[in-house]
Amino acid sequence: MRFLPFTLFLFSSYSLVKAGTLNKGDSCNIGDNRLQAGTYQFWSECNSQTYCGSSGKCETRGCRKDDFPFGYAPDDKLPEKCPKGQFCPDEEDQCQQIQPVGSDCQLNRDDQCEGPPNFKELADTSGRGLNVNGSVCLNSKCMWANATLGVACIVENTPYTAYGVDGEFIDIVSRGNCQLGLYCDAAQKVCMAEKLFGEACTADKECSSWNCLGSGVCGVSESIPHHFAIWVYIVVGLGIFGGMFGTLFGLYWTHRKQRDEEREKRMQYWREQNAFHQNLLAMRETARASILSLPGNGNSSARSTLYSRDGAFSDDVSAPILPNAAPKVSGLRHYLADDGSSEFDDGLMMQSGKKVDGRF
Repeated sequence: MRFLPFTLFLFSSYSLVKAGTLNKGDSCNIGDNRLQAGTYQFWSECNSQTYCGSSGKCETRGCRKDDFPFGYAPDDKLPEKCPKGQFCPDEEDQCQQIQPVGSDCQLNRDDQCEGPPNFKELADTSGRGLNVNGSVCLNSKCMWANATLGVACIVENTPYTAYGVDGEFIDIVSRGNCQLGLYCDAAQKVCMAEKLFGEACTADKECSSWNCLGSGVCGVSESIPHHFAIWVYIVVGLGIFGGMFGTLFGLYWTHRKQRDEEREKRMQYWREQNAFHQNLLAMRETARASILSLPGNGNSSARSTLYSRDGAFSDDVSAPILPNAAPKVSGLRHYLADDGSSEFDDGLMMQSGKKVDGRF
């Protein structure tokens, strides 16, 4: 059994319980107002913006106790908060004057009680919710948290329903009227000094750190920031650097592999194109050789009777021109001359526009 401050369970009160459904002007029963079991959140038949009045009708709330009350839209007009010296009850009907010691108060509403004259010395400023301005509401009665060491004290144990990984379980919040630095022992009902780090404990309230470990000893406060050794920062830094370097190296290796694959594809394409080009050259040489081997394309051709070796026009003009003789320049010879290659035979074509003995 553990004794935890009430503030740890506020989350369950807002998430597990919903307000009523009646709207303003609807009939309601004030006798149905209650604190829900397990969460102890105030509930009535009226919705979150109204309360059940003494007339039996839902009426608009006249005050609020929270800065951001539940059930209001962002553009809704919120009720006013109560000024200093007053409080807004759970019903949130209207502001009321704070109550003196011994007056009735609502559960965990320490703010409804009037503080002692030395409230500055008794007030809890740690945020643990031990009291409000040195006053505390225990067992529905207002009192001051001024009980000293070894003096009889009053304790209030309230079981709350909590939810964890293993499901639902009960946590008990134990509160007393002892001064700061003391706690009210539930068995002996006397104020005892809070225990230091490493001492045996049974509840968080017994430890000055308010952290009783599962091993049964007081641990360090959970609000204290954790400090790590230098080597931890070094290891984390090396891990971050290693991760960045590994990522960059992996990207470089991947892109390099892709570039090698693309380069190999281009080389394969170039080799294929080069082989194709060589085949075309071989075919052209074969065709050229075949043309030269045809009858009439030797030295006894008509060209050799008309031109001398030095390009001059031959005096032998008596050679007859046979009807079936090949033309001086064939279409194939024009094709070979027009391909821009220097590998053709100059003896197979006539150069157009060249003077021969003053004639074209």
